[in-house]
Amino acid sequence: MDNPFKQINQPLKEVPKELKAKVMGDIATAKLLMDLATLFSVDMAQIVEQTIKKRKE
Repeated sequence: MDNPFKQINQPLKEVPKELKAKVMGDIATAKLLMDLATLFSVDMAQIVEQTIKKRKE
């Protein structure tokens, strides 16, 4: 079995344009899903911080 770490210093190889487009599309989809999850999620740390500040006042 070849050591994959020996290939680190090798020059990069070109990939097919179709594969590159698919990977970039998948990354864009993942980023969109992460942004949507952030939009609809609850930031518990912020809620606790605001609650503590209100109690101190």
